[in-house]
Amino acid sequence: MSSTGGPVSADQQLIDHARQQGYGVSMKQLASWRRAGLLPRHTVRALGRGRGSASVPVDEAFGLVVALARLARRGARPFHLALALFGEGHPVPEDAVRGAFGQAVRGLGTGLGEQGPVAREDEEEWAERVADEVVVSGQRVRLVPARARRIDEGIIRCMRNRGVVWPPPELAELDRNPEPPNLSDGEVTAAAVTTVLRGGAVVTPQGIGDVLRAMQPAGWYNPWASMAEYTVEDVPDLAEEVFPPDGGMSTLPDRPVLDTLLCLAETASLDDLREAWEASGATREWAMDLCVRVEAEIEANVLDDAAYEWLMGRTLAPGMLLLMADVSSRYWSPADQAWASVGLLMMRQALRYLDEKVPGCQWVLLESPAVMPPPLLPFFRASLARSG
Repeated sequence: MSSTGGPVSADQQLIDHARQQGYGVSMKQLASWRRAGLLPRHTVRALGRGRGSASVPVDEAFGLVVALARLARRGARPFHLALALFGEGHPVPEDAVRGAFGQAVRGLGTGLGEQGPVAREDEEEWAERVADEVVVSGQRVRLVPARARRIDEGIIRCMRNRGVVWPPPELAELDRNPEPPNLSDGEVTAAAVTTVLRGGAVVTPQGIGDVLRAMQPAGWYNPWASMAEYTVEDVPDLAEEVFPPDGGMSTLPDRPVLDTLLCLAETASLDDLREAWEASGATREWAMDLCVRVEAEIEANVLDDAAYEWLMGRTLAPGMLLLMADVSSRYWSPADQAWASVGLLMMRQALRYLDEKVPGCQWVLLESPAVMPPPLLPFFRASLARSG
């Protein structure tokens, strides 16, 4: 049948709609978004009475065009647009969503390589070699962003001005390690590379403690790290389940972490991906807001609720998530939020494993702000309720 209204007239409807909303859109942009799977193709509608057919936009295309025009900027990558649309709740095709999450995760592994140790090279030497390669490519692991270091120093300075001792002796009593290690940046990078490329097979209680201590300001006590280091001694039943005698950590698969994250991006339900996306975004907002509040207290030389929340977070578990939010960067890209979201799914998966394997876990402790940042409570609480 002949067509009296081709794709151009249908595209023009979308262009006119975007213009009415205050956005300029070109035919070239529409074609590019459609190739990327972000914009559905037109439907063909019969005109009747032998008049042929016409192409018309599907209903959701009008909202998508406006959103794309608002989100797009010069050089914006299609997978960033897919993630941003998904995060706003627009009807992005599932393939485009999963592909975008996967691309964000794969970006984490740039420069790490995929080969294991070469002949006559033990695992430690291999990790150091790959870490050196990562450093050369500009990807040295920085566990503590510069902004967080400045806040740490500012709080300590204000305390010293008032004659307050920090860390307090009470905190020291909770850290049972008399000679805690102090990893260099290179050692931290090597440990991170090894974990990323080997997964749970190389994770140990002491290794967890080492990394947690590396995230602390120098000279601070760390009860959280001490708890990890003495897990085998304190709770042998839990230790045997999580850290089996043959080595490794059972809550993390014995394969590259990137493979685990990619698997989650490919198999997690879209509802789970959206829930994690919202949780990671809320955590970033919490971290940035906390930074602003505590910086204001330091500037006024009056430490109050924000400084207390910061100190508890940096000393205990929330500090890890606080630093993962990349508080030094004003721009948090959709890719940053995507890999953080999949990372939260991996953490939730580990908690579900513990909930199933170790009866009687005191999950009520998650309610304490010293254990879990408030924005993440609904995300983990709902998961554990479902697994029960």
